Amino acid sequence: MAALDLRQRQRYARHLSLAEIGEAGQERLLRSRVLIVGVGALGSPAALYLAAAGVGTIGLADHDRVRLSNLQRQVIHSIDGLNQPKVQVAAQALRRLNPELTVEAIEATVDERNALDLLARFDVVVDGTDSFRARYLLSDAAYLLGKPLVHGSIFRVEGQVTVFKPGHGCYRCLYPEPPPPGAIETSEDVGIFAALPGIIGTIEAAETIKLVTGAGDALVNRVLLHDSLAMTFREIRYERNRACPICGDRPTVHALIDYGAFVGVAP
Repeated sequence: MAALDLRQRQRYARHLSLAEIGEAGQERLLRSRVLIVGVGALGSPAALYLAAAGVGTIGLADHDRVRLSNLQRQVIHSIDGLNQPKVQVAAQALRRLNPELTVEAIEATVDERNALDLLARFDVVVDGTDSFRARYLLSDAAYLLGKPLVHGSIFRVEGQVTVFKPGHGCYRCLYPEPPPPGAIETSEDVGIFAALPGIIGTIEAAETIKLVTGAGDALVNRVLLHDSLAMTFREIRYERNRACPICGDRPTVHALIDYGAFVGVAP
């Protein structure tokens, strides 16, 4: 791409002054394509910070519409967007924030039928979903395509973030089997601390920027765990499971499967 113009130099001045990013890193961001699956609690802050940072193309994939109960934590949405598709409301917010970027609003459920074609069009995938079905699907699809996946999840007052890179493990390495159906209560039942997804989603954005620019040490083979009420962070390390059915030494999964059946969710 052409050198940064004057307006871009002003907009991204703090990145240009940052030795770890600089002009080369900012140009990589402007050329990058990032897909955010799930434009809710985690996808909201991730999308806003990636747009502000200058990611050139942001894909937003979600099938849901904005509900009043979303507004307690899904900060990209507002009262004006009630009952509208989340991807359309979020796309408008990102374009207002940074009109120079390209936003692809994908109003659809990412599933076994479209995941590989969709993820193949992007450089990095950000998981903002809230179901085990979607998490296993995205991890498998990203691994099969050789794409890095930034994973985040939240529950009540706690959250976690990690980065899956091909050759370094996947979601199945952390969770070889999904929990039994009904074992994990829903957010409707147990609640979510309002600021928690802001913290976890922002860390997902930071990890994405690091992957694109090559800055710092990504959370590869590390899970960052956060408790918002205790305001603590701790880290656990993991390795690629050599017996993993998809990323192990002798894989048995070579294509996407029926993830509803895998996690025990009725079609």
